[in-house]
Amino acid sequence: MPNSNHANHRRPRVGATLCYTFIASMLAGCLGTPPVAKRPEQPPTVKQALPQPTPPVTVAARPQPERWASATNDREYRKEAANHLYTKNTKRIFPGKMPPLLYAVGVLEVDIDAMGFVSSLRWMRAPSHAPEVIAEIERSIHAAAPFPAPSHSGIVTYTDTWLWHKSGRFQLDTLTLGQL
Repeated sequence: MPNSNHANHRRPRVGATLCYTFIASMLAGCLGTPPVAKRPEQPPTVKQALPQPTPPVTVAARPQPERWASATNDREYRKEAANHLYTKNTKRIFPGKMPPLLYAVGVLEVDIDAMGFVSSLRWMRAPSHAPEVIAEIERSIHAAAPFPAPSHSGIVTYTDTWLWHKSGRFQLDTLTLGQL
């Protein structure tokens, strides 16, 4: 005969297991269901998935001068530079022969780089009594750049004498028509 105590003893165990299962399911219900990840409507394209490459670094081509000088030495370049200055300052050139007494005379040495730009100015004889003339001559030279690029060398240095009339007009000794 089966022991009645033994049969009664099993029932609480089955009941306890059912109770634990019920409590676990209730707790799971309280926590809610885990969110379901949404699938993208369209798979990403290769363009979107990969980072875009950076454009290649290019070295800018060195700009070419506007005009090359035909001079083959510094002395010839002096005449070409004077013609260039006259072309850029047509209304400021004194017409004809200069009068015997000038307002200012200055001797200036100019360095022109391989591209035709002024790299430096040095006064050999500055008209110190007329600082406005010094400033105007320097401004005129810088405003005339770029000069014809020296074809015979990388840098050219030329010297010219500025003959300045009281009217503000001038001539360069290289191209002067002389004095009265």
